[in-house]
Amino acid sequence: MGAAKQLLDFAGKPMLRVAAETALGSECDPVIVVLGAHEAEVRPALLSLNVEIVVNDRWAEGMGTSIHAGLFALAKWELEHREIAGTILALSDQPFVTSIFLRGLAEKHSQSGRPIVAAQYAGTAGVPAFFARETFPLLMALKPEHGCKAVILDHIADSLLVDCPEAARDIDTPEDYAHAR
Repeated sequence: MGAAKQLLDFAGKPMLRVAAETALGSECDPVIVVLGAHEAEVRPALLSLNVEIVVNDRWAEGMGTSIHAGLFALAKWELEHREIAGTILALSDQPFVTSIFLRGLAEKHSQSGRPIVAAQYAGTAGVPAFFARETFPLLMALKPEHGCKAVILDHIADSLLVDCPEAARDIDTPEDYAHAR
């Protein structure tokens, strides 16, 4: 994108703030935001939001390091608060995903007992996705350059896929951004 896409304006707010507000609106707790590239520049987009901010100094190695950083932060949070059933992994570049969809991932896990509940779109499965506590070792075993899609696809028999065409509308290029606006 040539700039910090987390700061691109979407409906009058930086995309990162939209994503954080969407997560907060899901009523899932806690909301942990992992920042990497441009951390100092994008952090102000989260001012006054009740989120835990974690800095991933290894961001350049790949998405897996951000997943690891988020899970380490979640483990620390649990020591001070309470144990959680699982986590939802979501991205800031999918601004059309709703709080209702995120909350539904956790609800569908509770109803189905499936350890992975993932969005299904554009002929594949991916994030946002709910991962039950029992799947955390799989996420921690990710290589730095891999995201969680491999875990979903490698454990598809244990997964529940939920249609989410909004997730396909991610913003990776200037053309995607122009189309989204």
